[in-house]
Amino acid sequence: MPTIDYHGRRFRPVADGSGEHSRVAHYYQDGDLLWGEFTGGHARRGTLTGRCQADGSLDFAYCMVLDDGRIIVGECHSVPEILPDGRILLHETWQRHGAHAASGVSRIEEIPAPAGVG
Repeated sequence: MPTIDYHGRRFRPVADGSGEHSRVAHYYQDGDLLWGEFTGGHARRGTLTGRCQADGSLDFAYCMVLDDGRIIVGECHSVPEILPDGRILLHETWQRHGAHAASGVSRIEEIPAPAGVG
């Protein structure tokens, strides 16, 4: 069983000036099954489906439609880091496939739950 429960957590890209900081992803989990959806930044809508490993790392496939109409598909491996305040920072290594092939690394951080929720 995974050591981190991602169910109900929200994440956003770490601010880097790219304009993607407004993207928000909502993660859901049942056992080792992980899925999610995201919008914002340059993504009109995106989804992901994959697995959470026992060490809390994630392996998933994703698909998104960007604001310019491009459809992007790819896969990602994310490694968690627990921050001093208890939030999760995910270090992502991703690869896009097809006509928009690319690869890279990124970081997304957990968005704190609103006060009184948790």
